[in-house]
Amino acid sequence: FQNEINEVPFFDVQLPYELALKIFRYLGKAELGRCAQVSRTWKILAEDEVLWYRLCQEEGYLLDVSISNHSCWKLTLKNCRAREHMLKTNWKNRVGAVSQLRYEPGRVLCDVHCCDGVVMAGYSSGEVRLWDTRTWDYTAPVLAAVPGPGGAGAPPHVSFVRINSSLAVAAYEDGTVSVWSLLLGQEPIHHFQHNQHIQALALAPGGPAVATASGFQVKVESPDDSGFWQTPGTFEIQKLVNFLNLVPDVTGSPVAVAAAEDIVYLLKAEDPGKILHSVYGQPVTCLDVAAHEAAFGIKTFGWLLNEPNQILLYNLETNQCVTKVGNSIGDFSCVNLHNSPPNMLVAGNKDRRVRVFDLRRGEAACSVYGHQLGVSAVQMDEWKMVSGGQEGLVCVWDQRMGTKLWEMHARHPVRHVWFDSHSLITANIPEEKNPRGSSITEADPSLHRKYRGVIYCYEFAVDQLAGSSVLPICRSSYDELTGYNYNIGLAVPYDSI
Repeated sequence: FQNEINEVPFFDVQLPYELALKIFRYLGKAELGRCAQVSRTWKILAEDEVLWYRLCQEEGYLLDVSISNHSCWKLTLKNCRAREHMLKTNWKNRVGAVSQLRYEPGRVLCDVHCCDGVVMAGYSSGEVRLWDTRTWDYTAPVLAAVPGPGGAGAPPHVSFVRINSSLAVAAYEDGTVSVWSLLLGQEPIHHFQHNQHIQALALAPGGPAVATASGFQVKVESPDDSGFWQTPGTFEIQKLVNFLNLVPDVTGSPVAVAAAEDIVYLLKAEDPGKILHSVYGQPVTCLDVAAHEAAFGIKTFGWLLNEPNQILLYNLETNQCVTKVGNSIGDFSCVNLHNSPPNMLVAGNKDRRVRVFDLRRGEAACSVYGHQLGVSAVQMDEWKMVSGGQEGLVCVWDQRMGTKLWEMHARHPVRHVWFDSHSLITANIPEEKNPRGSSITEADPSLHRKYRGVIYCYEFAVDQLAGSSVLPICRSSYDELTGYNYNIGLAVPYDSI
């Protein structure tokens, strides 16, 4: 006869429902399940939507969804965990669909960049295309370029492309830079010109800021509050820039980090000549920037042979070196800091190894070997790593086990790797944009296939599988009718035919 709607029995006392709910907020999933078996009142309390909505948010699911969007958050959390387990299993077992982002014959792939499943590609014909892989239809609109003077002559090659959630930027061989808005259509919203060849292009990950390096000059462009593009900073430096990045999540004027041979600059409008790092005879071999830190590899040679090649991590607020990691004879060819988990960093080396560093301990947490040439692109998350090599091999690694899960091969070097929980995008970009002694035309498809480059998209979500597109298990291209264990290169070591 107790009023158990407003008051919940807690042993020998009666507590108001709101107070009992506050106590249950400190319990996890298993404890709530046990409490639901005590009595009918405790079952109603343990399955309250507020509790399971909080658990769902704590585990990182549906962070941008309000509590009113779902009627049963306990079931929603169960479905989210089941989907995560399914995707992880598909990644490990190479279960999914693969497709190529195709393009017309007669074009050579020059550069590729991705942001949240949207792929931007620039070609030797001067055309720039976009694919939205999230919709699974892969319509590829051409972004219109600014016509050249007089409209005569072949359009220049695309040197670099960059894309974020709102902007797409392309730099051309003649020093032209075009900026498009992903919300306003296919016509460029901004355009500017350099007098010399552009060595590097950077786009802010979360904001409308573009940085270019041409000759001994670094120029930063960004729109003002009215939407008119302006140049908040033009920086003159001493050497040619090799790597250029914009610092994300910066309030006020954009901040750039540029590596020019053996000098690393921190380019701010209020302090234009700030040198972050400079050691004569130690050129920078790779660079990546996060919100508050910059990581770059340095190469030692000559009289410094007794010092190994290392990766330096600098704090961009204090301008001080936080830690030094790595102890390798080979040069560090790529580093990924902004996509890595907190306090972690992944790097690829010319000695064909992929290393994961724990920045808190200052040492390598994992080192794997599986490429035939140097590593050219890397990315990691909490449990896996994806690496691309100069020989065209894409490898997926289990970080905890330190073993290779599977691999795929294409002809050209892997220049770009991007993945999220359910998809993987890789780009094999050829070194030679103009093959000597031949002309890539539609009349010779075999020659075009040899030199064009390719973009692969892998989808590991079950509900988006394409039945006609299955990940192949064999990397060899033999014409024999019969195959044997010794002459078939399998994508997964434990596959059997």
